[in-house]
Amino acid sequence: MKKKFSKVPVDADTRILFKQEIKLGEFEARYEKWNWSGIQAESIIFANDDIAGLTDQEIEALVRKSPIVREGSAMTLKRLESGFTFCNFNFK
Repeated sequence: MKKKFSKVPVDADTRILFKQEIKLGEFEARYEKWNWSGIQAESIIFANDDIAGLTDQEIEALVRKSPIVREGSAMTLKRLESGFTFCNFNFK
């Protein structure tokens, strides 16, 4: 699984505090905790090919089932041309 997520893009001014490959439901994913311009948040990252059949709403519902997502957390979702989908949450 590590090889699948070895090319996850990181913005130059984003500092990754923690990352780990995980399984969320039936999907392989990467969990990251990060800091960018004073904002700290967390992401679950999927390979686009793995979730091609899911809508954005289905991906968000899957991520919200995880115990790491705080109740009522704002969530953003971005499908990137790099081949990865980022679901960001727990913004501080």
